[in-house]
Amino acid sequence: MHTSIATVSLSGTLTEKLAAAARAGFAGVEIFENDLLACPLAPEEIRARCADLGLSIDLYQPMRDVEGVPDEVFVRNLRRARHKFELMNRLGADTLLVCSSVSPDAVDDDARAAGQLARLAGLAEEFGIRVAYEALAWGRHVNTYDHAWRIVETAGHPALGVCLDSFHILSRGSEPEDLGGIADIPGEKIFFLQLADAPLLAMDALQWSRHYRCFPGQGGFDVAGLVRHVLAAGYRGPLSLEVFNDVFRQADAGPTAVDAHRSLLLLKEAVGAAALPPPVVPTGVAFAELLTPDAEPVTALLTALGFTRAARHRGKPVDLWQCGEARVLVNTAATARRDGTRLAAIGLESPDPAAAARRAEALLAPVLPRHRAPGDASLDAVAAPDGTELFLCATGDPELPSWRADFIDLPDTPASSATRIDHLALTQPWHHFDEATLFHRSVLGLTAQESVDLADPYGLMRSRAVTTADGSVRIALGVGAAPTDDTVHAAHIALATEDVVAAARAFRAAGGRLLPVPANYYDDLAARYDFADGELETYRDLGILYDRDAGGAFRHCYTETVGRVFFELVQRDPGHQGYGAANAPVRLAAQHAGRPLR
Repeated sequence: MHTSIATVSLSGTLTEKLAAAARAGFAGVEIFENDLLACPLAPEEIRARCADLGLSIDLYQPMRDVEGVPDEVFVRNLRRARHKFELMNRLGADTLLVCSSVSPDAVDDDARAAGQLARLAGLAEEFGIRVAYEALAWGRHVNTYDHAWRIVETAGHPALGVCLDSFHILSRGSEPEDLGGIADIPGEKIFFLQLADAPLLAMDALQWSRHYRCFPGQGGFDVAGLVRHVLAAGYRGPLSLEVFNDVFRQADAGPTAVDAHRSLLLLKEAVGAAALPPPVVPTGVAFAELLTPDAEPVTALLTALGFTRAARHRGKPVDLWQCGEARVLVNTAATARRDGTRLAAIGLESPDPAAAARRAEALLAPVLPRHRAPGDASLDAVAAPDGTELFLCATGDPELPSWRADFIDLPDTPASSATRIDHLALTQPWHHFDEATLFHRSVLGLTAQESVDLADPYGLMRSRAVTTADGSVRIALGVGAAPTDDTVHAAHIALATEDVVAAARAFRAAGGRLLPVPANYYDDLAARYDFADGELETYRDLGILYDRDAGGAFRHCYTETVGRVFFELVQRDPGHQGYGAANAPVRLAAQHAGRPLR
């Protein structure tokens, strides 16, 4: 079963889309008619271009409003179809997608629809072409896959079959038991399978379909469950993506195509159609690496947070700062000059880094080249969609190379502390949010929590956390409302502490500055929760935010920003799994009102 993608799923010209699909590893494409009409190349030239790229043309689409119409209208439809069939012969495509009619001329008459589709298929057969009939979720009279199949079965023409589309089936709220009818369709009569996921939204199906589809694994549909039914019916054709998405149509086609192919590889794994190296779930955060052109404000902030410079790299301008189990690398390499202070890399503890790297490569996340001096530890690293380098580490395994061996300990060892990294928050480019979720799920084996919208003074932010089951690794992925504001939409490192009040006081006493929080916030807290005597006043004085759910309380506060990084101090009750989303509007407003330190 090879993988295919509809050209409508990618941005750019038709030739750019074809090149991106081929580079990403697709074996075939669906040519969307609008892409062909806007292309200056003749159909024969497009056919040759696809052949040169190693792409088959699996489907030409769409032909609309064909069936169930008055005779005089159908005669015009046949003339239109003849032109398409001639074009498809020039193009080298042998299957045409016909969508169920939405025309006001269409009548609710299955026999008429079947008869007209049989005549259409008879004409197609003369050109060596098959017709795949698809039920649109908003079709005027035919809007379910089983209804489409009944019409095809009645038509009884060998050149007529069905196209099953996961969006049109699952957007109608189909439950697993509703998909059992797919088994009644002979596999050879399922001419094509189109796949798309989507977030679960309560909206008109047409608008939902045209703007919000996404790749399998990025939304809320059980696409894998549907595919299992289709494969059980005997379908052996392409697995093809047809995704209408405003973001994908504006983003660079290359990364989008890679993300698309990754989604199909993961889907094939889920349905047992492909064997990939199994996921190796990380067991903790080894370090966070800051790249900075000026170490002074960064190290001043770390010192105020209780970190000590514990080691230096043997041959690179990198220092290791440590506080308890929390480790931050400060890298002042020349490459930092371009972007200012930023979170450049994360070290993830892995029980088997080599196996984790094999999984990453199989899912189109190749291991990054790394400049190593003689004697440096050999560490695998992959790039997340936002460019953050993810190092796969085995710090505590004496049998495996450790990043820690590259550092020379300094005489003064850090004082004992319960501090560790609670979570990391990474701001994604606006067009990489869904890709980032799928990447962390598939490549790293993390579990994605529900996406939440956070109110920003200038719009909405989306946030979605990906975690291990035990919370040893937590990464909050976000995309901001004002992407040009680096102060607000910066990455941040959240440090876990057993006593956030003591930690905040110590930080402030050491000269650190906490993000100021408006008094109105604490007036509202007083109305919503009961606090011990003096507790709320302490929070107000220090700028500590508070949240509570069935799992317990979450207390946290933020430092001001250095470049594009800030820190968060977190005291989390053991049962609390959140990240203070209810307090995000207050934090974002305070950051908008402030100024970065450097």
